[in-house]
Amino acid sequence: MDINLFIAYLGIAIMVGLSGIGSAFGVTIAGNATLGALKKNDSAFGNYLVLTAMPGTQGLYGFAGYFMFQTIFKVLTPQITAIQAMAVFGAGIAMGLVALFSAIRQGQVCANGVASIGQGYNVFGNTLILAVFPELYAIVALATVFMIGTAVA
Repeated sequence: MDINLFIAYLGIAIMVGLSGIGSAFGVTIAGNATLGALKKNDSAFGNYLVLTAMPGTQGLYGFAGYFMFQTIFKVLTPQITAIQAMAVFGAGIAMGLVALFSAIRQGQVCANGVASIGQGYNVFGNTLILAVFPELYAIVALATVFMIGTAVA
């Protein structure tokens, strides 16, 4: 196997893997809070569900990054150069790490919102607004992946 292609796919694996792990952690953090809040206020399950699902988007961003390199930029071929491979690898590390931490922190924000709703406070809209801030960094990382792909395609 060509080493350049191996390095590129290693970056893709890091990108998809870390973003997926982050989403899994973030969703379970908020999900655990939902289970506790349901004991106090089960009528707000729809709000809990939305807040619990929010950290799952970072995993989708990791997959979108792979999709970009595979279909839009078409650099994941046996003819990939060393520079392209290192760019894909670097983009993978950047996207993966940002999505990992973004999803975990977003899960914590959402968990606090779920707990507050469970205690009877009307903070669903406020929690959505605050949960968007960690999401922004994952979106910026995905935009960076796009710019790196554009530069090396």
